[in-house]
Amino acid sequence: HCNFEFDLCGWKKDENGDFDWNLRTSSTTKMGTGPATDHTLQEPSGHYIFIKSSFLQLPGQKARISSPVLSRRNKNCKVCGGVILFYYHMYGAHIGSLIVYQRTMAKHENILLNLTGNQGNFWQRKALILAGDGDEDFQVVFEGIAGKGPKDGIALDDLTFSREC
Repeated sequence: HCNFEFDLCGWKKDENGDFDWNLRTSSTTKMGTGPATDHTLQEPSGHYIFIKSSFLQLPGQKARISSPVLSRRNKNCKVCGGVILFYYHMYGAHIGSLIVYQRTMAKHENILLNLTGNQGNFWQRKALILAGDGDEDFQVVFEGIAGKGPKDGIALDDLTFSREC
């Protein structure tokens, strides 16, 4: 489980990205960009990860963050036939896209979710089933794609791998 209160919990910038997901709080940002609070603590001082469309990014540029490598062979594995649960916040008139992939060690990427545009000014819960079985290791990759609005952004919080919802 990662609530981003202390660090990225082993999630890493993906080499195929154009810019980065950043840890942030709502108390350090201008009004009108992103959520008013994080999801975990429901506080402006709580942390989450965020991408913001800005003049530094061109529409269509990607920020990617990938999970640690997950193994189905581990007896304590919590993802066997599992699910990834997370909360997302995508609000703004010119929001880009959020795409979630499951990536094999051979770098094959399977899309689990593709959301584009304004999803509302609140945190929403999503549970995605992790495909496959057997013993192939994999990662989950979150890709945020910049939109056209300078105030619009995508936030993620409380990423959890689970056997069931």
